[in-house]
Amino acid sequence: MKAQTLGRIVLGGFMVTAGVLHLTTQREEFRAQVPDWFPVDEDLTVLGSGVVEVALGGAFVALPRHRRTVGALLAAFFVAIFPGNIAQYVEGTPAFGLDSDRARLTRLFFQPVLVLWALWAGGLLGRRRPVLAEEQQREEVETGE
Repeated sequence: MKAQTLGRIVLGGFMVTAGVLHLTTQREEFRAQVPDWFPVDEDLTVLGSGVVEVALGGAFVALPRHRRTVGALLAAFFVAIFPGNIAQYVEGTPAFGLDSDRARLTRLFFQPVLVLWALWAGGLLGRRRPVLAEEQQREEVETGE
């Protein structure tokens, strides 16, 4: 199994797990991460983001043919939730053992890693073959040459 496929499966599994935790045992912890200024109810935000995480994570694992689309959506999701991580730092909200400003600040640096991971595992980063070579290879497979 190539590294990119393994990365996609691991990230997808991580997202499904995080989504399930949003909906079950860690709901209160996730509520603490919703910024005070966010205009949607905290619980509804946590439930909605949990559903999105389960859907994106499951799709990333189960739909490899759509990995580019799902990887892009997952990266966009990580960007969209980043203000919540910033708010947790700025507001000094403890959750998930992040009980110091240093720990909350350190966490902020991992969000870009998740964005890059989603893009890489989705096949949107790294070396790409020219389109013509891909078309030629597809033709060779179809014609048996």
